[in-house]
Amino acid sequence: MNLLNTVKIGDVAENFKIDDQDYKPVSLSSFKGKKVLLSFHPLAWTKTCSLQMSSLEKNWERFEAFSTVPLGISVDSSPCKLAWAKSLDIKKTRLLADFWPHGAVSQMYGLFDEKEGTSKRANVLVDENCKIAFVKVYPIGQVPDIDEVICCLKPPKEGKKL
Repeated sequence: MNLLNTVKIGDVAENFKIDDQDYKPVSLSSFKGKKVLLSFHPLAWTKTCSLQMSSLEKNWERFEAFSTVPLGISVDSSPCKLAWAKSLDIKKTRLLADFWPHGAVSQMYGLFDEKEGTSKRANVLVDENCKIAFVKVYPIGQVPDIDEVICCLKPPKEGKKL
């Protein structure tokens, strides 16, 4: 897995504009002042990807408590994403269609798998200032640990004063 071009912590997150499962355009810049979790997954309708997106939905309130918007992204089309969201009972999490140009957002973030024609499985956390705060690429068959991201959202604990 070549990760040389993958975004790094501290990089400025590039803006994008693609449709969600409801055919509504979503751009990173529309979430100014909030953190955004870009949860890349290879394809809809697969077990691991379904568990990954269901985890975003299940933890929606936790994300909201930290002023964070979770977004699922894959190379599938909006009609595919809509049917998949309905099958998974996803109502709050926006599932973005990085369909055309094919994989443009995953390519922009260095997460496109040229051999497979899909994105890699990854979580990228963008902070309120549009900087990358966390990035992790996972093995294709592993469901990302959402608690890794939640830990990054929590403010650091203050040390005890003597």
